[in-house]
Amino acid sequence: QVQLVESGGGWVQPGGSLTLSCQASGFAFSDYYMAWVRQVPGGGPEWLATITTFGANSRYADSVRGRFTISRDNDKNAVYLQMNLLNTEDTALYFCARVPGVRAEEYDFRGPGTQVTVSS
Repeated sequence: QVQLVESGGGWVQPGGSLTLSCQASGFAFSDYYMAWVRQVPGGGPEWLATITTFGANSRYADSVRGRFTISRDNDKNAVYLQMNLLNTEDTALYFCARVPGVRAEEYDFRGPGTQVTVSS
């Protein structure tokens, strides 16, 4: 079955950086766009970024454009999120997600998530 497992979260001071990783299994990884999504307690999911099947193109939410970079390694069935210039508003549970079609913000599976906390 489809499995997505995130890692790399943790605590970081404002202005710092983190790189999240997501290991995928159970499906033909290179056939799918992949995305990152985050959610805060009591809030709905916020789509952050999507990357196309071979990484040639990506799209970003306005809230993270210029600070976050999505990438993938199809040989490793992995997708990454490099996060720079983090601020307290980036504190959330971060998920990677599989995008079944060409609509960048729509996903059908997501992992359990990895927590990112930005504080001083």
